[in-house]
Amino acid sequence: MRIDNFNSSPNELSSELSSQSVSKQTGTQTTPTGTEDRATLTSDSTSLNSLLSTAMSTPEVRQGTVDSLREAVNNGTYELDPNKIAASMVNEFA
Repeated sequence: MRIDNFNSSPNELSSELSSQSVSKQTGTQTTPTGTEDRATLTSDSTSLNSLLSTAMSTPEVRQGTVDSLREAVNNGTYELDPNKIAASMVNEFA
């Protein structure tokens, strides 16, 4: 198991989670002499795998939104509301 999950890509994280779940499902356990380790799996692991697969299948860019904005800018029909922009800026830093 990697300790530095902050630097791993989503594919690496998915692979690690899958390999961990496979080893836990096969029942392979190594216990030091005189001690016993236990692992309790909860629905958190299932939820994490579900969220991870959803995130991996979601595109990074909403191409439909980008295309419609690009078209509005090119046609000169894109309008900015200065009051709405100012309100958003104030709310962001409030």
